[in-house]
Amino acid sequence: MKIVIDRPRCEGHGLCEEAAPQLMHLDDEGELVLDREEFTAAEAPLAHAAVRVCPVAALRIA
Repeated sequence: MKIVIDRPRCEGHGLCEEAAPQLMHLDDEGELVLDREEFTAAEAPLAHAAVRVCPVAALRIA
């Protein structure tokens, strides 16, 4: 499974980064960067939490 970003929707709030810092971070310009698109079963709760907390629904799991 992997995380997919809808880049035009992302506003750089950073809540996803707080929920899953092992998987993503905001760069110096406030753009979301996925450290890895695919995640392990152990990281699945973090990925789902990141998707859940996004206030503009810019993340999804595929």
